[in-house]
Formats: sequence, C-alpha cells, structure tokens
Amino acid sequence: MSDILKKIVDVKREEIAAALKKKPLAVVREDAESRLLTRDFEGALRAKIAAGQAAVIAEIKKASPSKGVLREDFIPADIAQSYAEGDGRVSAACLSVLTDRQFFQGSADYLKQARASCGLPVLRKDFVVDAYQVYEARAMGADCILLIAACLDDAQMADLEALARGLNMAVLVEVHDREELHRALKLKTPLLGINNRNLRTFEVSLQTTLDMLPEVPADRLLVTESGILARADVQTMRAANVNAFLVGEAFMRQPDPGLALAELFA
Repeated sequence: MSDILKKIVDVKREEIAAALKKKPLAVVREDAESRLLTRDFEGALRAKIAAGQAAVIAEIKKASPSKGVLREDFIPADIAQSYAEGDGRVSAACLSVLTDRQFFQGSADYLKQARASCGLPVLRKDFVVDAYQVYEARAMGADCILLIAACLDDAQMADLEALARGLNMAVLVEVHDREELHRALKLKTPLLGINNRNLRTFEVSLQTTLDMLPEVPADRLLVTESGILARADVQTMRAANVNAFLVGEAFMRQPDPGLALAELFA
C-alpha cells in the first residue's frame, strides 16, 4: 500500500470509530436494510453499451488532494441533472459522488442531493474498509460501492462485496496492476475498474488498461478510470472494445458538465 493510501485508510478507521460513537452499527444497519429500492447500476451501464454508446460513470467531485478545489460553484443536484441530460442525445449512464471529507471535500449530503435530483444510479466513491461504511452507503442512498483492491486483502474484499450485494447494491472493484486484477477476479461482481493512475508515481497512462485487457474475462464489465481527457482517448479505448468509463475532473472545471460529457463522448 502506498504512503498516501495508508494515510487515507488510517483516517478512515478514525472516522469510523468516531461515527460508531454517534450512531451505533445496529442503527445504521437497520436504516440500510429498510431501504429496499436500489437503481440498477450494472444494468444502466449495459443499456448504454447495448445502444451503441459509451457507458459513462460521471463523477461529482469538488476537490482532489493534488489539485485542490476543482469547482467553486459546486451544486451537486445541478451537476447531476446536467450529467443526466447531456446534450439530449449523449448523457451519463450513472453517477459517482465523492463522499470523503478530509481529502476530497466530499459529503454524504452531496450523494443524497445528486441522487434526488435525477434518476441515475449512484456510486458512493470513498475508501471503503469496514462494514459500517457499506451500511452507511445504502443508508445514504447509494446503489453501488467502490472497493479498492490496494486498500483491502482478499478476505476483506470478499466480505464487503457479499455485504453490499446482500443489500442489493452493485460493487465496482478497482485495480491498478495485474496482481490486483487477479485478486479482484476471485470476486463475484461483474464490474471491474482499471485505474490508469500509478499509485506510487501518480503518473497516468491509458496503456495500463490496454495492457491488462487480454486478462479480463468476457463476462466482466470493464470500466477504465483516469486519463480520459480527449476524444482520441475515448476512440482508443472503444477501438479496443472498452466501452465503460469513469470520468470526473475533465468535467468539473467546465461550465456545463453534461455538455462537456456529450462533447467528449459524441
């Protein structure tokens, strides 16, 4: 685990300990289990692909640790609506909302606001390391959670995946290299994200996805993450039969994120 990732995970465990004192696990679990209606995250992605379009998970992210605030005028509900509408022809399949507070200036309220403003399924984008966060995700309305292989061992990933699926949530498992890929393939979830950012150097290369592509089984829905900045990047991926994308920063600085999405994936 890289130093920055270890720091984030340590903070997460502190946050969970503090949250448990305010709201016990049994209370959060009861809230989560009472929310029965989830939106079909995987189905939304596959529907776009079946229609011949790119399946875009559009990110709602106020800031990043390296670049600071990305969008001063940050209204999650408006951004979500913009993504859902696109240009009327090309639009997002799903949303990803950052809920991490300390490093990304995110919030659970941002996810709630975004989901309430449109009909798209929503991924809780955070560093999930404990069952408490999975229940928390469903309680706040998330339809999918992210599991980052670099943060978890095999048993933790399997347990958190099973818990999320038991709550009728989808699971997107994220990998950065071949070792993590083969660990992730032991899970049942069909959603596999390959992050093109190197965790140690922070360099981004689309070749990361392309190099691992031959080892991804046909029944997995591959989502490429990071580094999709221009139409040529989209064309490169789609030519390799990679049709699902998670994109955020490229849109956050644009006046109308949904129109920026439509232009990139036209």
